[in-house]
Amino acid sequence: MTRTDEPPSSAPPGPPALPAESLYRAATLAGLDFETTDDLPDLPSLIGQARARDALSLAVEIRARGYNVFMLGPAGVGKRSLVEEFLRERARNDRPPDDWCYVNNFDAPNRPRALRLAPGEGTRLRDGMRQFVDELRASIPALLESEEFRSRAEQIDADFTNQQEQLFVALGAEASRENIALIHTPAGFSFAPMRDEQVISPEQYEALPEAEREKIQGHLGELQDKLQKTVRQAQQIQKQKRNAIKDLTREMTLSVVGALTEELKAKFAGAPEVLRYLDAVQADVLGNSEQFRRTPDADGNPLMVAFDETTAFRRYEVNVLVGGEPGATGAPVVTEDYPTFPNLIGRIENMARLGTLVTDFALIQAGSLHRANGGYLVIDAYKLLGQPFAWDALKRALSSGQLRPETMGQSIGLVTTVALDPEPIPLDVKVVLVGERLIYHLLLAYDPEFEELFKVSADFEDRVERSPEHEALYARLVATLVRQAGLCPFDRGAVARVIEQAARSADDSERLSTQLEELSDLLREAELLARREHGGRVTATHVQGALDARDRRSDRVRRRVLEAIVRGEILIDTSGAVIGQINGLSVSMVGRSSFGHPTRITATTRLGDGEVVDIHREVQLGGPIHSKGVITLAAFLASRYSSDRPQSLAATLAFEQTYGEVEGDSASLAELLVLISSLAGAPLAQSLAVTGSVNQHGIVQPIGGVNEKIEGFFDVCAARGLDGSHGVVIPATNVAHLMLRADVVDAVRDGRFRLHAVTHVDEALEIFTGMVAGRADDAGNFPEGSVNFAVGARLVELSVMRQAFANMQVKVRRVRDAAPASPEAPKPPKPPKPKPPKPPKPGD
Repeated sequence: MTRTDEPPSSAPPGPPALPAESLYRAATLAGLDFETTDDLPDLPSLIGQARARDALSLAVEIRARGYNVFMLGPAGVGKRSLVEEFLRERARNDRPPDDWCYVNNFDAPNRPRALRLAPGEGTRLRDGMRQFVDELRASIPALLESEEFRSRAEQIDADFTNQQEQLFVALGAEASRENIALIHTPAGFSFAPMRDEQVISPEQYEALPEAEREKIQGHLGELQDKLQKTVRQAQQIQKQKRNAIKDLTREMTLSVVGALTEELKAKFAGAPEVLRYLDAVQADVLGNSEQFRRTPDADGNPLMVAFDETTAFRRYEVNVLVGGEPGATGAPVVTEDYPTFPNLIGRIENMARLGTLVTDFALIQAGSLHRANGGYLVIDAYKLLGQPFAWDALKRALSSGQLRPETMGQSIGLVTTVALDPEPIPLDVKVVLVGERLIYHLLLAYDPEFEELFKVSADFEDRVERSPEHEALYARLVATLVRQAGLCPFDRGAVARVIEQAARSADDSERLSTQLEELSDLLREAELLARREHGGRVTATHVQGALDARDRRSDRVRRRVLEAIVRGEILIDTSGAVIGQINGLSVSMVGRSSFGHPTRITATTRLGDGEVVDIHREVQLGGPIHSKGVITLAAFLASRYSSDRPQSLAATLAFEQTYGEVEGDSASLAELLVLISSLAGAPLAQSLAVTGSVNQHGIVQPIGGVNEKIEGFFDVCAARGLDGSHGVVIPATNVAHLMLRADVVDAVRDGRFRLHAVTHVDEALEIFTGMVAGRADDAGNFPEGSVNFAVGARLVELSVMRQAFANMQVKVRRVRDAAPASPEAPKPPKPPKPKPPKPPKPGD
């Protein structure tokens, strides 16, 4: 490696330096007359998102199943804001959704029934049923304790009791004729022998003749059979008495229940499902009227009393799952911020009773799909996919068009006990997923159901063209955000500086970033500085101060790198010229911030078989894109200088003092220049740095992070002292991306720093070497004294050396094969020294 103290030329050939005016495009806001943001009207919608709005409109207008939407784009561009604003505007004109209620299924309590009612009617039904039960709890006990009911019940009791007594009287008379008494004891009825109408004792019975005892036993057997028949008849009469009392209770209760039921039916005459439910309620009340008559037992267990009362009347509750207000307009727009499995499809809760967990239809809770039914549901895709079974539950609901609340255990088949199985509810909802582009494409690639359920994709723009019209719209956007956040007004200069920062965030002077979150943060931070100064408005100075403060908060690593370079710990030359060494430029990310810094790239060349070795790739620290760039530049070298002969070059490239992975091809131009420098023996100016990629024809291609890279090298040079020789070489196609810091622009304007834009590697060669690169003539020859001529000459020399070395090896093999087998073999002759080659042409 050869070093010179001065750069090759103070005025090197090649493209001239860029003027300062091309390094930063200021916002003039021409044609927009305002003093502060208070003078600007609100912006009705986001800038440049016509594609997303069209896609959303298509999905909303087509009501067919599967036309749900995935809003894809980077975070912070206002996807959710646009979606919610659009849907709320659209929902105002939509029909309000129906109410949905779950009620008890008296035939199968574990399968609650779903009732569909007009908006607001669910609440009316619930309140009506509660009033219905309250009135029954007061009316039925009073009715059953009335004099009329009591006298009629006593008459029924007396009639059936008389029938029972007649049966036993007849049986007793028949037994008396056989001198046998019918005795009624606490244990029941029994027979005993009599003598002179008196029951005889066991001793007297034993004293009777055997024949008489056998006769008595015969009569006892017959009477015992008749007693059993009589008891069965008495039991049947007792059952008839209970049924008669029950019929009486039903008859008396019907007068109250029927009137209350008919009153409710009149209110819901247009809902057949409700009428059928009320019929079932009436039948159940008539069959269980004793529940309303029961009074708490003062001596009983208070827990049991509460349990009985709760379970007795809970069966008549109405669980309003989703209910609107009477006269409400518009469809619901629901945003689910925590899309877990139960939060989406609903949950079935449990409550503790007497040490056990029980559930019923009244414990069914609505999910966001229920609340959005008939309207729109907005969900964050990343949060949804992060919740167990939530994505599958959403797909199942959208595919079936039904909503069935269930527990997670039921969903995955882990629950084998008897559980509630509610009647499903028809689902009519538009689901809008909001997420990154990566999530959308992963779902599209790996989930076969995704494309069927989300037929519409709305791709958000993360930047828009920077035209005068869009600058005016951006100013209105700033005014809108300022008013929404309640901030101090921004003056004209502050708005212009915000627009310029939006171009810097877009990495393009001809584009504006649509990152609303970043814009809102900048507005708040700038306004804080204005309030600290007790100013009534925000100026450009406050906006710049907020940007500077933001950089200071995150520049610890950048300052450490700059400090290491200035102290010589990281080797970066900014003066002189060196063969086989160049300053490349890299961008490092630290959290959300990025910064540029120079990196030394070196190359060595020697005799070889055409291989260009990338040290980082050899140790698996080079990424695939970087490796592609190295292979591309190797192909350029071979095609330009060795198109008709084998490449006799062996080269090694290294990013010095770089210990992490190197990725990207933005250093391929620097790598090509340093290889050519090593081959030609041409020193490269160390006061310059370069960035850009190249293709196989040597054309320089654009790269990313050009502003950060230029500013990173500028900071190093400024720390050591700018002398006018320092600068950066960039691709010409990156000039439109320049939005540099004010200190860089001022240094260029003052001649202390320069930028060069190149389109071909030869232009960069001339800038770095101060020599003419050399253009081949029609015969393919490069002019003497040019860099390309020197490269060609060196490659011819390496080719001749390789051929001579190959010839020597052939002679050695021949001598070895021809010599007799002896311990002392003749030494092979020395190879002839190659003559200096003539000036080559590219095809030689």
